Amino acid sequence: MQNRAKDHPLAHPISVYEIHLGSWMRDEKNGWGFMDYRELAGKLVSYVKYMGYTHVELLPVMEHPLDESWGYQVVNYYAPTSRFGDPEGFMYLVDLCHQHGIGVILDWVPAHFPKDSYGLVDFDGRQIYAYENWKKGEHRDWGTLVFDYGKREVQNFLISNALFWMDKYHVDGLRVDAVASILYLDYSRKPGEWEPNVYGGRENLEAVAFLKKFNEVVHARYPGILTIAEESTAWPNVTRPTFSGGLGFDLKWNMGWMHDTLEYFSKDPVYRKFHHGNLTFSMWYQHSENFVLPISHDEVVHGKGSLIGKMPGDDMQKFANLRLFLGYMFAHPGKKLLFMGNDFAQWSEWNLHQSIDWHFLQFSRHRRINQVVKDLNRLYRDYPAFHEGDLTTDGFEWIDFSDEMNSVISFLRWSRDRKQLLIFTFNMTPVIRENYRIGVPWHGFYKEIFNSEAFDYGGCGLGNQGGIHSENIPMHKRPHSLNCQLPPLGVNIFCFCP
Repeated sequence: MQNRAKDHPLAHPISVYEIHLGSWMRDEKNGWGFMDYRELAGKLVSYVKYMGYTHVELLPVMEHPLDESWGYQVVNYYAPTSRFGDPEGFMYLVDLCHQHGIGVILDWVPAHFPKDSYGLVDFDGRQIYAYENWKKGEHRDWGTLVFDYGKREVQNFLISNALFWMDKYHVDGLRVDAVASILYLDYSRKPGEWEPNVYGGRENLEAVAFLKKFNEVVHARYPGILTIAEESTAWPNVTRPTFSGGLGFDLKWNMGWMHDTLEYFSKDPVYRKFHHGNLTFSMWYQHSENFVLPISHDEVVHGKGSLIGKMPGDDMQKFANLRLFLGYMFAHPGKKLLFMGNDFAQWSEWNLHQSIDWHFLQFSRHRRINQVVKDLNRLYRDYPAFHEGDLTTDGFEWIDFSDEMNSVISFLRWSRDRKQLLIFTFNMTPVIRENYRIGVPWHGFYKEIFNSEAFDYGGCGLGNQGGIHSENIPMHKRPHSLNCQLPPLGVNIFCFCP
């Protein structure tokens, strides 16, 4: 906690493990019921530390009546849910994470609240927390009510609540849910169901002012705290400071990258050359915000299938595609987020009524995916060039983004001091690319530090025998080049060794 004020987390690697406490692991001895906070703490910290994640993000732990809401319909904003024990137990969980260097981020829901009579609705017989006008005050899709951000009392209630979790429970960040629904008056509303603002626009000006105030107060009171926006539109300057016209968040979920990348990887490789732009477009806007690359709970529910299930081909190709996807995700600039179960290729969708399928780890293919994520976390943390350019424009350079016919891309990443150089190649087809030449800026030996098709990961074993010496053959507007063997559906990462 003391360190984050002196050394802001954004300057460091951030790899988030997103979990739902009620279904991460169940208690076999208690009829597969919930574990309490203290039981969860030891097992969770052990796993997160083993895997090398830097943070955990918990789906809402504030008290809520309905399990099926996943915690997003809160009735008591100031109490951790009693499903998993008492407040002291939750304090213990957070403290144990901190003792092992793991940050704790909570999902926080200031966008809406449920209509349950024992919650905030008609609190004193009147609608004091929500807008009274139904055109602003109700979320038809969710059957919930919208906070009246124009009331100072409501602003104080919500901002005080955010500070409460930081003060009493020492959390390291808040991921603000459904920010788009806060910002837009016409969010999920048909014509006639909303009213424009005083300027005739669709922006909720009171909500914009609230979000700015929230970020200003939180960052002034707790320097180094992370505020993260789940904002799914192109609202500008979400992560710019309020004094320069932004909303003041530290990070924003990159929903565009997530949708485009999952759509690309769902294609049979023979068709990927026709969708090459889905893979490369994100770099056109990557530095417009401070982004998190989220593969969250929302992508593995409601019939969307599991992450491994989205991959095309037979089982062997599905696992190769998943290794390729994970390698691309970690190589791409931006902070990282993976939902539980994705890091060992769980076959089924997330089911909040049962534990994730830990038994898959008895099978070698799933253990090897787990090892891939562990190793990528290690590389991401240990190699400065892997993370120092996450949020800056000078740490990334394309080598070749235009080889759509072969469905191959390559780029390089620099450390901040330009002393470390990493080269990344991605072969998005099951075809071996022999003698594939890529341009590099420096002459010397390039050590192969990661190969997704290594035998250890369940791959075919093809690669570059540990590294390649560059040749004085110009390529891609660079003075030297590497003659690579690109394995099928493979990621290769090279580090220049002077």
